[in-house]
Amino acid sequence: MSRQEDRNVAFVNVLRSSGLRRAECGSLLTFEVPGRRLDGGRYYVGKVAAAATRSKKVRTFYVASSAIGDVETYMDASRALAIRGAQRKGRYERLPEVRIVTEVTRGLKPMVHWVDRKGSAGRMLLNELPVEERMVLFTEGRRGLEPLWLWLNEQGLPFRPHSWEAVFHNTNKRCERILTPPEHRRLDPHKVWAPYATPHSARHSFALYMLVVLNHLMDQKWGLTPEERRDFRLLYGDPWFMVQNLLGHSSREVTIRHYLAPVADLQLRSMLATKDGPAAEPTPDLDSVFTRIARESEGIQDVDARMQTADGSR
Repeated sequence: MSRQEDRNVAFVNVLRSSGLRRAECGSLLTFEVPGRRLDGGRYYVGKVAAAATRSKKVRTFYVASSAIGDVETYMDASRALAIRGAQRKGRYERLPEVRIVTEVTRGLKPMVHWVDRKGSAGRMLLNELPVEERMVLFTEGRRGLEPLWLWLNEQGLPFRPHSWEAVFHNTNKRCERILTPPEHRRLDPHKVWAPYATPHSARHSFALYMLVVLNHLMDQKWGLTPEERRDFRLLYGDPWFMVQNLLGHSSREVTIRHYLAPVADLQLRSMLATKDGPAAEPTPDLDSVFTRIARESEGIQDVDARMQTADGSR
């Protein structure tokens, strides 16, 4: 078990529930994570600064309450522990550059104000702060300096976005070793029995999930007639367009080509078992829908099914 397990779980769940890219999620600052409200809510809204996105435009993202809870747990546990250790060993004082943030203004163009170790003041629009400069932002905590960079390594220092590739690689190797019984290796040494994941596959899972659920909402929960669905599309766009916006793609075609092509041949109406479908129940089980997609589409994994096959007992 990794000593940074809570960090890794939080990162994956934010990716999976928001559709953020690895670099976008990996360069978040603590104050950019939406805070959960006392009155609850399933999803919360956040923004990714323009400098951290591929398009260099501000992106709005939606993240599940449970994922925010995982981030809060990580901040209170291993992140806080790593920061205390770094403070005790004086790591932050030895950094070549530190900017202590004094204020972050709100509004349409948030501004970050700071002072450096020499007392010189500076400021920059949050959206224009490059990743490297975001990594040197600190705040003055009760016990000393604390990084504003959300994801930290065990030394309490910023964990660079590209380093997540190694985390996923090592986890995949560990899953393969644990979940693949020796007899299965002998039967088919070339078959991958354990699930395989990357930061990109978490984003892909988000796109697939949103496509299916949005179609389900339009066809089942809201009970739209064909005419009402046409009007809805004119006002808000179809699910492909909605997913395009959630992923931050420049066009609908990019969304289809890069993320949803593996399921483009499946007919969503019959797949979701609408009442007008070929042979369907009035209310489909979405779990079975995703299982069917994984079974019939190349490039889609059903993790639960793979684990059941691997251990043969569930």
